[in-house]
Amino acid sequence: MSNLKIYNTLARDKQVFVPIEEGKVRMYVCGMTIYDYCHIGHARMMMAFDVVYRWLQASGYDVTYVRNITDIDDKIIKRAVENGESISQLTARFTQYMDEDTGALGILAPTHVPRATEYVPQMLALIDTLEQRELAYQGSDGDVNYAVRNFANYGRLSGKSLDDLRAGERVDVNTGKRDPLDFVLWKSSKESEPEEVKWDSKWGKGRPGWHIECSAMACALLGEQFDIHGGGADLQFPHHENEIAQSEGAFGHSMVNYWLHNGFVRVDNEKMSKSLGNFFTIRDVLKKYDAEVVRFFILRAHYRSPLNYSDAHLDDARVALTRLYTALDGVEGDGLPLDWNEAHAVRFAEAMNDDFNTPVALAALFDLVSELNKSKSPAVARQLKGLAGVIGLLARTPQQFRQAAVGDADSSADGAIVEAIARRAAAKQARDFAQSDAIRAELLAAGIILEDKPDGSTNWRRA
Repeated sequence: MSNLKIYNTLARDKQVFVPIEEGKVRMYVCGMTIYDYCHIGHARMMMAFDVVYRWLQASGYDVTYVRNITDIDDKIIKRAVENGESISQLTARFTQYMDEDTGALGILAPTHVPRATEYVPQMLALIDTLEQRELAYQGSDGDVNYAVRNFANYGRLSGKSLDDLRAGERVDVNTGKRDPLDFVLWKSSKESEPEEVKWDSKWGKGRPGWHIECSAMACALLGEQFDIHGGGADLQFPHHENEIAQSEGAFGHSMVNYWLHNGFVRVDNEKMSKSLGNFFTIRDVLKKYDAEVVRFFILRAHYRSPLNYSDAHLDDARVALTRLYTALDGVEGDGLPLDWNEAHAVRFAEAMNDDFNTPVALAALFDLVSELNKSKSPAVARQLKGLAGVIGLLARTPQQFRQAAVGDADSSADGAIVEAIARRAAAKQARDFAQSDAIRAELLAAGIILEDKPDGSTNWRRA
């Protein structure tokens, strides 16, 4: 069906993708813990798997995509209590905000978006199975824990051995664990907690641990074994490692064939985090930049690579995306279907089949821009718009984009500068150097200095 190769974290290698069931793909991605606005790191994760979802569909697969919502968690309970509202009120509000943000970024809705609180019976059944297999036990504090040392392959995904983990452990005398490496499957209720987070079980009232939630939801919607499991690199250990221990411990066979993990967002070469104060919500970013510019910025980096966030990089993305739209200005496509045998489409597909390599795929689009600037061919315009559409770009008309770009720039003047830089880039691609020089001179006369970079992009500053 395709020549797709995926980097499988479990194998630590790029592997040919072979689905369990021919023509169908079942994919689970760990979603949001809903108690606050989503940040740009969440956007990066959801965008990475949106691209995977889109490309699998474009390749002809029937995809069942599950991305969960964690709506019961210590942080959620704490925030709801602080706000004086119910957990369901808090999570409903921030789920709506998340949907608004992802919709703005062009992230497609998954096939299923299960909420953890809807699957507590399945979690209890899974814990019961683990207890029967001597992989779970109730501690003296009432919590039910997973017995890590009873699962032979623990550490396989992360590459961490039990001896390595023991070397860094701390014994907490306040827990009922038999071993510090054991993790919680079912948390015994505390008197201070709201009744809303107390479920009945044979181990007493309580609520599920985080890890068991994903094992139960994935199994309920995709089966005991499925094709792809994804999430951020920070989830590889312990969350995904614990999912494997739970699911494979309960069912006695492999859980997932391909594990995918996206890279971190970095700010000034440090991981983005609230503690460092370099934290940006999607909403904050979208107040300053057009959503498609943000999407383009994220797609310029390979999903497994670190993504370095800065206004300068977003400004550069805005100029580059403007080049794509400017090339289409005044040139309508010929209305024919996308031709996958055309040379640029072949290169685009090869890039996407090479572990979803969006930077190389975008390079094929810019080669089409160069050709379109010279030829003004409707067939080339069709290819450019069609291929870009596969990864969620160029859905608007050039005029619609221009209006949005001007509105989202710091001022109308800044938007006009960005458009002028894009027109100059188009003139250079068409080898119309007289026009290119004229635009540069116009900008210089207006006090705008251009600085061309070796990679073909252009920065600007006021004199």
